[in-house]
Amino acid sequence: MKKTLSPHRSITPAHRHRSILTSLLILALLSPFTSASTCYGTAAAGRLDGGVRLPANGDNFVPYTSLGISLGRTYVHQHVHDVIVDAYSAVHQAMPDKRFMYGETGLASGGAFKPHRTHQAGISVDFMVPVVDRDGKSVLLPSSALNKFGYGLEFDQHGVLDGLTIDFEAMAEHLYQLAQASKKHGITIQRVIFDQPLMAALLKTRRGGSLRSSVQFMKTKPWIRHDEHYHVDFSLPCRPLDDYGKRKAE
Repeated sequence: MKKTLSPHRSITPAHRHRSILTSLLILALLSPFTSASTCYGTAAAGRLDGGVRLPANGDNFVPYTSLGISLGRTYVHQHVHDVIVDAYSAVHQAMPDKRFMYGETGLASGGAFKPHRTHQAGISVDFMVPVVDRDGKSVLLPSSALNKFGYGLEFDQHGVLDGLTIDFEAMAEHLYQLAQASKKHGITIQRVIFDQPLMAALLKTRRGGSLRSSVQFMKTKPWIRHDEHYHVDFSLPCRPLDDYGKRKAE
């Protein structure tokens, strides 16, 4: 009678080795920290490998200027990129008529990023404030070389400028969705910098209570006023900055 080989006996060491490698690869792909990007150091003293450029546009968002994209000033860590895209998508579902604009982020390899004091590790992002016109319609913040691509605008203590008013409800929803998307991708928001006199209006919104418990706002006065944009630093497990120099020297 002809013997039938056991299925277990048919697995050779080579097959077993390939199976282990496949399992490890799957686990790596499923890990929340698997990324083509690597950050080093901190937002104020850091570098970035494998930076990812933010999309040039989306269903409800645009960059502060196409020139910034051309000059390579909109790169971030891959996880930060994914959080931003997911958050914009979630806001679009919640507020389909609202329009948003992101500002500067950093260079593809990180490092010094003038005139900013941070934005060096791919974990910092500026978001221009969403605004509504006199009719309450969501419009984009004016951005041109004449107003430093939005960074030169100055809102009053009520968030008003030349017929435009900061849309605090839309801003609060965006921050809330950024916090939710961060959890999804296994990272957190380290801090948010926004103008102190305008904070009261932001925290009175529908999402205000949630923001108090889920977002850490900077309590000290920043070196420049943050009224036309809000700065967000994300917290990722970045490697020591010295590792970047060692890797480049290899």
